[in-house]
Amino acid sequence: MSSDVKKVVLAYSGGLDTSVILKWLKVTYDCEVVTFTADLGQGDELDDARRKAEMLGIKEIYIEDLREEFVRDYVFPMFRANTVYEGTYLLGTSIARPLIAKRQIEIARETGADAVCHGSTGKGNDQVRFELGYYARNPDIKVIAPWREWDLDSRTKLIEFAEQHQIPIPRDKRGEAPFSVDANLLHISAEGKVLEDPWVEPQEYVYSRSVAPEDAPDTPTYVEIAFEKGDAVAVDGESLSPARLLTKLNALAGANGIGRLDLVENRYVGMKSRGVYETPGGTILLAAHRGMESITLDRGAAHLKDELMPRYAELIYNGYWFSPERDMLQAAIDHSQERVTGDVRLKLYKGSVTVVGRRSPYSLYSEEHVTFEEDTVYDQRDAAGFIKLNALRLRLLNRQHDNSE
Repeated sequence: MSSDVKKVVLAYSGGLDTSVILKWLKVTYDCEVVTFTADLGQGDELDDARRKAEMLGIKEIYIEDLREEFVRDYVFPMFRANTVYEGTYLLGTSIARPLIAKRQIEIARETGADAVCHGSTGKGNDQVRFELGYYARNPDIKVIAPWREWDLDSRTKLIEFAEQHQIPIPRDKRGEAPFSVDANLLHISAEGKVLEDPWVEPQEYVYSRSVAPEDAPDTPTYVEIAFEKGDAVAVDGESLSPARLLTKLNALAGANGIGRLDLVENRYVGMKSRGVYETPGGTILLAAHRGMESITLDRGAAHLKDELMPRYAELIYNGYWFSPERDMLQAAIDHSQERVTGDVRLKLYKGSVTVVGRRSPYSLYSEEHVTFEEDTVYDQRDAAGFIKLNALRLRLLNRQHDNSE
């Protein structure tokens, strides 16, 4: 293929697909390749990715630990909005893509590359997320998406290409994987193959970050999370960095069978897909943050946030993290968090997480006002006028109906 691409930055995992893509780029475009592997807490062997890249002749290899940036600048801002897509999905894959895209563009500038490449298929959401991120950071960048170009449309063809070009494939990787996996510090997802029939319950082997709820401890675990301006900062009195905090919550939640989700969702490209997700620490974090807001946010602000959240979630799911509308919503959300500070106590038990305590120096909860006992701050007779004024339009409407009959 003739092309003016001189150097490309490839989002590289070291697996079969991206190793084939690496070689395919060289063969097809006759260009230099820079590999970029982001450590977002997925648990993969990063040294193996470096070794494979070196073996395939790559001179410029970037392997970077982005866990703290990921949680601090992407996960936490999203959780300030209590973000869920279609009512349940905590957007674990979606929120990782803008960071990877941003860093790819930065590496392209650093290395003088004129193109970037991702390994997403032409059926999914990730191709959109990556490429919207690329263009938002560099409008003139060239984007290469092999799955939309090549004819290697099966695992058999990928393996044949790998063997033809001396790309080593471990024996345990030659068989067909039972499902596709994406992982980072916030979640792990499983899609495709054995999970494509939405009527069939996932087998236990699909799950890797949580015990089955029925196998979780028979006694509850209690945990306290401290917040400052909407962000979690400590667990059980121990101050932790964002990534370390989420890691700790993942362990606590996973041991109690928390964070599993079996979802049929609407992809941005138009089709429905079934995904099985584990978001253990994020599930605790969402419950805790809502508990913190319940006593620190004014009713109007809280309800407006809940109205804005689905739009905000859709923007992230569809890949518009770097859009002006997401920035506008984020500014409003962050403003609302100025006094979302205090402590939340939660009970973890066999797959459930329940808020059982909350306190804050900025609490708007007034026991003096809500008590069922005698008080001196609230005149119950005031409610009569309040109700009559709110009922006025309903009474006028009903009278008009009566007169027209």
